[in-house]
Amino acid sequence: MNKHKFELTKRYILFIVSLLFSALGVAITKKGELGVSPISSVANVMSFQFSQLSLGSWLIIWNCVLILGQILLLRKKYQWIQLLQVPLSFLFGWFTDFGTWMLSLFEPNHYLLRLGLVLAGTIVLGFGISLAVIADVIMNSGEAFVKAISDTIHKEFGNVKIAFDISCVVLAVILSFLFFHTLVGTREGTVIAALCTGFVVKFFNGLLRKPVEKLLIAKTKE
Repeated sequence: MNKHKFELTKRYILFIVSLLFSALGVAITKKGELGVSPISSVANVMSFQFSQLSLGSWLIIWNCVLILGQILLLRKKYQWIQLLQVPLSFLFGWFTDFGTWMLSLFEPNHYLLRLGLVLAGTIVLGFGISLAVIADVIMNSGEAFVKAISDTIHKEFGNVKIAFDISCVVLAVILSFLFFHTLVGTREGTVIAALCTGFVVKFFNGLLRKPVEKLLIAKTKE
């Protein structure tokens, strides 16, 4: 295996590890029962209404919808390597269900404990996202969908990302009131995750980028 392939393999392994941590972050946040991150909020509401499918299964469906959206937006400009998002979305869903199973016997009864789970989940999620950024091999479906919109309408990625997150929360709230006539699955935890995840990612990115990049640099000969 040459140097480039060896390094690329390690980057994809790191990306899979990042999916595990991100999924565990979502599972921990959900256990707090105060809402999940904006991008997962629609799937979370759907998992309450149609409980035959797990949160992980709904996340797989949601991510596949976002992948289809990328294809429809970009058309001929779509890079087919991005279809790797499909199996990676399945991994993310399975990892989320694994995290939910791990926490199934733990019942947080106190509000402060539930709030602590939201904060802990947000930190774990941010750690996972930072690893994905460092891996730098493929975008997750949410970020790739935002980029597809950004490239199509020629607007700054950051502004489109904010609009997308808000749209996810609004859609989750609409679905919640449509199904339950009250707010379910989207609460203050969603706001906390939306406000704090970016700062957590920035912190871990600054802390980990240099040492992890050193590990990723292949040692094999050409």
